[in-house]
Amino acid sequence: MRILPTVKQPTKKILDRKVGQKPGHLSVSADALPPRLFLVSFDDEYYETREFATYDELLQAFMGAPEARHWIDVRGYGNVSLLECMMKDFHIHPLQMEDVVNDYQRPKVEEEHNRLFIVSRMIAFTPQHELDDDQLSLFTGPNYVLTFQSDYEDCLDPLRERIKSGKGAIRKKPSMYLAYAMLDVVLDHYFPAMAQLGEYAEELEDCLFESPSKQLLSKILDLKREVVKIRRIIWPERDKINEILRMEENSVPHELKIYFKDMYDHAIQLIDLIDNYKETTSSLTDLYLSNVSNRMNEVMKVLTIISTIFIPLSFIVGLYGMNFSRENPKGGINPLNMPELYQPYGYVTLLGFMALVVSGMVYYFYRKGWLS
Repeated sequence: MRILPTVKQPTKKILDRKVGQKPGHLSVSADALPPRLFLVSFDDEYYETREFATYDELLQAFMGAPEARHWIDVRGYGNVSLLECMMKDFHIHPLQMEDVVNDYQRPKVEEEHNRLFIVSRMIAFTPQHELDDDQLSLFTGPNYVLTFQSDYEDCLDPLRERIKSGKGAIRKKPSMYLAYAMLDVVLDHYFPAMAQLGEYAEELEDCLFESPSKQLLSKILDLKREVVKIRRIIWPERDKINEILRMEENSVPHELKIYFKDMYDHAIQLIDLIDNYKETTSSLTDLYLSNVSNRMNEVMKVLTIISTIFIPLSFIVGLYGMNFSRENPKGGINPLNMPELYQPYGYVTLLGFMALVVSGMVYYFYRKGWLS
């Protein structure tokens, strides 16, 4: 049986946050990756993607093409000075940038001056079959989308290929459509994760009928914890999309609402799936306890049958183990003191009688169906 995928634990990062810091303070961990800066520029006929060594080069390229639409992709938080420069140039509130760096946020959306700040959770399986949970922070602008993430790898490569190939409407729509496409790709990657969880739950169910064990119970509880974690992500995703649907035309064009409605339907499907898996894991726990109880009942039944068989045998052996002497100390014989002990075939006769008792009891138990 394969090992249950595990989700990165944000608890330690939350607890490590320094108490007493002023709101909006940027503090990155020592193991934060150095930022890599990418710029994808495109319009109906034009496409170009570049990686820049410095932020000044990226900003110059971005400002030099005001008619194009841009995807500014920042991967890695290991340079606070760069983040502060971007806060100033792109008018990002310090509290929002703090949420970007402290990447254990719940999915959410914030609206400010017809611009959106969106947080999503990217869920995908690694080659080692581990469930990887990372944050994607997204800012929308008039002709750009600015994204931040802590790792170099993400789930957005299919979107990059769509932009490069020019397929679909992504190079013809406004920049807000690019933001929608990013969120849609992120949400679509939840379905393979759900499928793997479902397959694993089925494997555990099969194993429960074959050989329930304490190790199996541990795996069931691990699965239950993972389902709860993913459920805590999916529900805010739905709320986030619903909030986007209620926004004014200035923030989200009406023509894009139909796409977000479709994404909302996907979120509802995911919620139905994860709720179903939550019930499944609870059923697996109940099934495990039921199987253990049944196995215990079987053991107790065998022990009870064995004990019941030996009760009359113990009585017979105890009866003839009493030390009553047949000879009277005053002379003569006590004829009622176990006369059969002195019979030439008394021992063999007693063993035969005991065997007959055992055979009769076993036959009786068999006819009652207690030995099946």
